[in-house]
Amino acid sequence: MEWFTQWWGSLDGMSQALFCVALPSTVILLIQTIMIILGFGHDGTGVNPSDTSGFDGSTDIDISLDTDASGADIDSGGTEFETDVTDVNYGDGSTPSDIGTMNFFTVQGVITFFCVFGWAGLVTYTLSKLAVLAIIVGLVLGLAAMFGVSKVLQLSKKLAQNGTLNVRNLLGASGTVYLVIPADGEGKGKVNITSGERLVEFDAITDENESLPDGTSVRVIDIRSGNVLVVEKV
Repeated sequence: MEWFTQWWGSLDGMSQALFCVALPSTVILLIQTIMIILGFGHDGTGVNPSDTSGFDGSTDIDISLDTDASGADIDSGGTEFETDVTDVNYGDGSTPSDIGTMNFFTVQGVITFFCVFGWAGLVTYTLSKLAVLAIIVGLVLGLAAMFGVSKVLQLSKKLAQNGTLNVRNLLGASGTVYLVIPADGEGKGKVNITSGERLVEFDAITDENESLPDGTSVRVIDIRSGNVLVVEKV
């Protein structure tokens, strides 16, 4: 390690500081890249909070409580809670409003900033021996790299969102029964629904007073918990 000590001692304070920023961040960035390639950090399928939303985008919960204590009846009167969950839209960054959806301060973005800042500043300082210029160049290129990483992450989220079937998009869609659906919601059948270019299969019920046999054309009018479609005959 004598050669390292001699080499390190030949550097001035600015060069040593930039090396201390560049080297660790580069190692961490390489480790992150290898982990991503090997598949670490992926959480599998995403959860879209709107998938269980109803036809009107809200979920109504009716709670009533009847308690019989010494002949006294207590009724809560039916308390109704309504929630509305909207879809998260990841813009592509092509408009000013989309930039607000980008998350600059991710772990990948910060590590990339330090890595680019360190090496760019070190090269600039080695060539010019101007510390101020090295810091300015490092900041500019580091922020540009940080923006690029944020852009890539934003686009990957958008692609992931577009590639995931949003059950709520099936509201109003037409399909065909292929497993009989009992009347009055007394049991589940199955329907085939075309979503985009995909043919998908879902459990389905109907509130109509007659069952829906195989081959019946239906329309989706609501979505219940568990992604069960409520359909009607068309």
